[in-house]
Amino acid sequence: MKYSIFTVIAASVILLASCQSESSTGTSAVADSTTKTTTQTATTAPVDVSKIKVADAKTILARKQVPILCYHQVRNWKPTDGKVGKDYIVEIQNFKDQMKMLADSGYHTILPDQLYAYLNTGAALPSKPIMLTFDDTDMDQFTIVRPTLDKLGYKAVYFIMTVSIGRKGKFVDYMTKEQIKQLSDEGNIIGSHTYDHKNFKKYAGKDWEEQLDKPTKKLEEITGKKMTEFAYPFGLWNAEGIPELKKRGFRMAFQLSTKRDEKDPLFTIRRIIASGYWSPKTLSNSIKNSF
Repeated sequence: MKYSIFTVIAASVILLASCQSESSTGTSAVADSTTKTTTQTATTAPVDVSKIKVADAKTILARKQVPILCYHQVRNWKPTDGKVGKDYIVEIQNFKDQMKMLADSGYHTILPDQLYAYLNTGAALPSKPIMLTFDDTDMDQFTIVRPTLDKLGYKAVYFIMTVSIGRKGKFVDYMTKEQIKQLSDEGNIIGSHTYDHKNFKKYAGKDWEEQLDKPTKKLEEITGKKMTEFAYPFGLWNAEGIPELKKRGFRMAFQLSTKRDEKDPLFTIRRIIASGYWSPKTLSNSIKNSF
């Protein structure tokens, strides 16, 4: 499919308002850390999920939810950024302070295999588990997020929107294929976030091919790994579309903060937006209150 720079620019504008969350203002001055701990690194060790049988929905829903954070852009605010846009843009030092707070509070990052094993079998997780997710392929997720997490021994999940790979937009630049592969090779997880962020609830006809099949194939070619995780654009989902994800081999799908589906909780896993207005303390309180 051919696409114009207008498509990418439009997508950039839409993504700034892609989700809804309550936010609070605040500041924090926590020093950056350069300590990588053996314990934190070990928590993301590979887990064999090949023989795991999917549990019934009641069992999964009964397990305590693992905190999952959703980030978009990590950069300093610009005069042209609007009030709503700033909710999805975490400034660089604030992001570093937030990650330092998580590490100092004893949080250990986990990856989808660990979450999948826990939800289905009750497999043990490290103390204070948390999952970090980053949507939309923004370049700052490689240049700012990656080294920040690496210093703390943290790993994350990057949900890639394939229309923008390697492109330079009017508002943001996007990661290249080589950078996405590097993230994957370094032990992070790459997940699908559709072709161009079209609302999942409106898919019909060729949308399943354009928004799921082609992006999945492209990401698998880039990483050399099967795509098993999916993030809904805008966090919006419907029960009718879940079977389409299942038959394509996805095993978990991530929404935002609405109630999980009583029949398919693995395909409506909750996340919360880490607001650009939140200080580390506010983020800490939001994690405790939301999960």
